[in-house]
Amino acid sequence: MKIDLQKITIRKVVDGYKDRNEEGVVAYGGNLDVRPKYQREFVYKGHQRDAVIQTIKQNFPLNVMYWMVREDGGYEVLDGQQRTISIGQYVNGDFSLNDYYFHNLTKEEQDKILDYELMIYFCEGTDKERLDWFKTINIAGERLTDQELRNAVYTGPWLSDAKLKFSKSNCAAYLLANDSGALLTGSPIRQEYLETALSWINNGEVADYMAKHQHDKNANELWEYFQNVIAWVRQTFPNHRKEMASVNWGELYNEFKDAKLNAKKLEAEIAKLMQDEDVSKKSGIYPYVLTRQEKYLSIRAFNDKMKREAYERQKGICVKCKEHFALEEMEADHVTPWHEGGKTTAENCQMLCKEDNRRKSGK
Repeated sequence: MKIDLQKITIRKVVDGYKDRNEEGVVAYGGNLDVRPKYQREFVYKGHQRDAVIQTIKQNFPLNVMYWMVREDGGYEVLDGQQRTISIGQYVNGDFSLNDYYFHNLTKEEQDKILDYELMIYFCEGTDKERLDWFKTINIAGERLTDQELRNAVYTGPWLSDAKLKFSKSNCAAYLLANDSGALLTGSPIRQEYLETALSWINNGEVADYMAKHQHDKNANELWEYFQNVIAWVRQTFPNHRKEMASVNWGELYNEFKDAKLNAKKLEAEIAKLMQDEDVSKKSGIYPYVLTRQEKYLSIRAFNDKMKREAYERQKGICVKCKEHFALEEMEADHVTPWHEGGKTTAENCQMLCKEDNRRKSGK
């Protein structure tokens, strides 16, 4: 890939600057695409944005930026989107620094900022070279998420449509999943909703699904699937709780979507389990009531005091094999299993040798 270093003043870069929020940003006389399709949204926090302007005002060097030269003669930002938008927003009067907006500065102070020279590498190369370089230069700084890197690799019509549905503020997926209570965690603009939906539909193989559908005209299949998952959750578990946002709903939908489930019966059991102090992972109650696998619940473990009390009571003898063991060679076990009503108390604790305990629990 051909790379040419140039110095360009902020005055030239912000010429024609237009920020249409998530719809796109242009600058440099309208010839610079600040946010290409494979780029993420603006994610700088206030202190990061202020640091960019403070660096410029003090005439300190700002990290180099990278622009890709397009075949049509225009440019697109490979690296430096966050800094470019910070500069454009400040000059545009969108925020102040130390209670001073750009228009509050003296003419001399404004010119000092506008005449500041940005170090920009102009890069020419193939699409593969561009995307490989994009991933490399984004290793440092405000790190890209795994999904943001995937977006850089699998850009195309499918991704453009998927981002409209899953990756904008108040996008359709966000509104749907948060109506009547949140069912997902994360931020759409950091691609977390898109990543979740992709993980659900393809059993965790996100990149594989994107590769297969990269050149599809739209992301309707993913969107319809996502709607079906959310509808199934609302119907199966109508009583919303905050813990529901941490559940892998796609995994449960894929396995149980055709099962005949009694929502009232499930709710009664869920309510009871929510009150069980031995259940330390409340979000795991939802997969548990469908799968009956206790691993989802993280049942409260016996503490050291309980273990010592049971060990002394048994005189170090394993209740299964009747052999003597040191304390550290044994593990605590419920006399009456938790699923049969047994609690994690000293009275319900027994010590087994590790081999017998693993044999009993099927580990």
